[in-house]
Amino acid sequence: MHWNAVADSESGPYNCPMSRFIAVSQLLLAVIIAVAVIATSINLILISIRPETISVVNTMIGQGVLIICMIAIANILFRKGLHTLKAEGQSDSKSR
Repeated sequence: MHWNAVADSESGPYNCPMSRFIAVSQLLLAVIIAVAVIATSINLILISIRPETISVVNTMIGQGVLIICMIAIANILFRKGLHTLKAEGQSDSKSR
């Protein structure tokens, strides 16, 4: 039998043996990135206490952009992982 990770015309989307593992990995990675966002935010607060120089301003801008990007990636991974787990759970209940 041929498995397709994206869509299987007979069984619906996300019907492959590794889909639950991938979904859990995506959720775990989203949590790790969220912890990194918190750590980077604390670092940004501590850097903003320093006397203002051009390197401090550059660091604040760079970390601000990094925080926004990491939040977006964590959000995408979390939603995708949750969607895949829900789809996997529905396909399990339909097959029983």
